[in-house]
Amino acid sequence: MALRLVSPCLSPFTFTTVLDLVLAVVIGFRCISVVARHSDAVYESMDGFQCYVMLRKDAKIICRVRCSEPSIAINGIWDINEIIKQVYLPTGLSSTHIQPVSENMYQKEEWHTFMRFLKQYKKAALARIENCKLYIIPSSHDEEYGHAIVMYMHEDTIPRSHNHVKFDLRSVNDGLANRKVDKQDPRNSKFDNQDPSGSKVYNKDPPGSKIDSEGSPDCTSDQSLGNNKGSQSRDETCSRSGMSATLQNVPVPGKNYVSAHPSYLKTLGQTHSDWIFGAIAEFVDNSRDAKAAILDISIDMIYSNIAGKEIPMLAVVDDGSGMSHDEIMRMVSFGRKQPDTDDPNYIGRYGVGFKTGTMRLGRDALVLTQTTNTRSIAFLSQSLNEGKDIIEIPIITYSRKGQYMELDTNIQTEALSKANLNSMKEFSPFNEYFIGQKAGLFKRNGTGTQIYIWNLDEWGSTYSLEWVDGMSGGSSFHQGDIFLRSRRPRSRLGQMTREVPLDYSLRSYLEVIFLDPRMKINVQGSLVKSRPLARFLHKTSIENGSVAGKPVELILGQSQLDLEQGNCGIFLYWHGRLIEAYKRVGSMIHNGEKSHGIIGVIDVTSVMQDDGSGRVWVHNNKQGFVDCEPYALLEDWLSKKADDYLDNNIDKVHVIKSGPRHKPDHEWVQCNKCRKWRILDADFDSKTLPQE
Repeated sequence: MALRLVSPCLSPFTFTTVLDLVLAVVIGFRCISVVARHSDAVYESMDGFQCYVMLRKDAKIICRVRCSEPSIAINGIWDINEIIKQVYLPTGLSSTHIQPVSENMYQKEEWHTFMRFLKQYKKAALARIENCKLYIIPSSHDEEYGHAIVMYMHEDTIPRSHNHVKFDLRSVNDGLANRKVDKQDPRNSKFDNQDPSGSKVYNKDPPGSKIDSEGSPDCTSDQSLGNNKGSQSRDETCSRSGMSATLQNVPVPGKNYVSAHPSYLKTLGQTHSDWIFGAIAEFVDNSRDAKAAILDISIDMIYSNIAGKEIPMLAVVDDGSGMSHDEIMRMVSFGRKQPDTDDPNYIGRYGVGFKTGTMRLGRDALVLTQTTNTRSIAFLSQSLNEGKDIIEIPIITYSRKGQYMELDTNIQTEALSKANLNSMKEFSPFNEYFIGQKAGLFKRNGTGTQIYIWNLDEWGSTYSLEWVDGMSGGSSFHQGDIFLRSRRPRSRLGQMTREVPLDYSLRSYLEVIFLDPRMKINVQGSLVKSRPLARFLHKTSIENGSVAGKPVELILGQSQLDLEQGNCGIFLYWHGRLIEAYKRVGSMIHNGEKSHGIIGVIDVTSVMQDDGSGRVWVHNNKQGFVDCEPYALLEDWLSKKADDYLDNNIDKVHVIKSGPRHKPDHEWVQCNKCRKWRILDADFDSKTLPQE
């Protein structure tokens, strides 16, 4: 008479002999007899036994499998909670095999789909039982997927300093043939779904996000900020659900690697702690690097469901080239490899400007960027990451299909993009309709980048910034502006006046931020009238020389505006961008009244560029230079030239502040259409020109 036995790890099975019955009882209660081997924390089974296991992912059954001659204790169910790249498997693993024992056609199809996914993407499925990690990989030569390899190690023997390390899988023999590397591009596969953590999964239903039980992300899988392409190189950002730490080399056992805690976002803002306009300047730099022709900076009120009221939001919108998915990934990553060439027309160097700028201005930022064939949305938020152990940065990317934008399923699935959109809606004043409205600013074939920042930095009971809107009319008194609420000037050696508008007026700062201004900049809806200093000086003197073996040119002259305000000093530009303003040198430091109105302009790119020693550079906040030998030599040279100019051009006895008005040697105007600068005729009155 046949007997039936049902166990947690054994489907109904028929036995016809007493020996089979004894075997079933043993399997049903323990699944396998084990003898603990304490020397290496690995368990070994009795010879000849086989165990049946149910393989699951996200509580959904894949297939029942049979484990042949296992040497570890086996539970009745293996829950797969992570997918990693095979090349990052730990070293020193033991191996065994599993074979599918399907109970129905559904399990048979799921098994083939699962194995095909792992093989095409060169992935391994991670399951945990008791104190052991199991890595399931397909056999390379078995096209019918008749069996798979299970590699395992007791967790106590895995180094805690890393999660997964690169591993040469070709050295592993699956018992039948040496493994071959699958060269197929995973992006050509139909099974390109991802779970919200960024891992690609085989089934079409959106699974839940899983992370290591100890809270450590899989920093070696091809995941970056929740939706990275599988083809991204290891030299680029290593991240999971927003964790980002740049790894320059493949990790090896014993090496320690870092992840970013959300508190680091607040730390980033301290880069511009001494001057908040330095944070806004980071966005201006990025827009210029993107070849933008127009940049709009404004603060407007927007209703926040979270706050239950209207709150101010800073908007920075340009019409530059925009960013592709890979480019926005690099932008939100924490640092990048510096460019090999020192392009004088390119300002960005360190890959931290966007993060330091946004986190100094506010707690939360949303980026909307569009190229000729893509559109991406990124969300960098302290509010979203509050209480978490690792930084999450949701990103959604679309591709242009004719006249329409469609979700790029080569990067993320609809489930992942929906989860990311829900995060943006929950922790921001934005919803899909508001985002669509802002995307309309790009127009049909437009490109550019829009940055929105809210929960702005506070000053007492209000905000660090205050703003006034521009009014209709051509007068400069009707122009909008953004101010520092404190109205305090920055500290400079030898400075005696507190009237330094560019220190607390964004409009005044942007007037002189570029050596050769071409980009149209609007602040609070009104155009900033650029003021290239070298073209607005009286009694101009051009001094050429050499500093540290590099040629330099200093333009010195008198500025009526700075004479009235009691300012003087040298403006130092680097890559065409203002780094230091009103730097007093020589007798300017101790004899400021004599020097009032004396302004110098110099581009120090050739002197203050990396010479390969790593000792010559501009600060990463772009508000100063490192104290080094070339900079000291530059100061000495500037001091001598400034003193010579004072001796030759300034009355040593009488300095009358309210004396006759000095016009510049030449009057320059900029065309609003082509942005070129032209000299007016000597008898032309520039005051008669319209504002536009």
